[in-house]
Amino acid sequence: MNEKLEKLNQEIEKTEARLRRAQHKEKMLEHQIKTLNRKERTHRLCTRGAMLESHLPHPEAVTDEQVSTILKVLFHRGDTKRLVAQVLTENRKEDTE
Repeated sequence: MNEKLEKLNQEIEKTEARLRRAQHKEKMLEHQIKTLNRKERTHRLCTRGAMLESHLPHPEAVTDEQVSTILKVLFHRGDTKRLVAQVLTENRKEDTE
């Protein structure tokens, strides 16, 4: 009976060790996901910022506040709102296909 109990305790210890390893791996994977998401977002922001700057005649001469004002005005225009809505609708259609 003692041997059986000892074997069961060893099995518990092995299982707990596997559980700890799995939990550690899960944390590592979650960290990798966060890192990849952050890198993806940073890349997207840099790319789109560069696109915006390519349309400004002298981007270094414009302040962040001025760029924000330009974007607010552009995105509140009716034709811009329709274009954005159209693009989003097309993207949703592609996602469902």
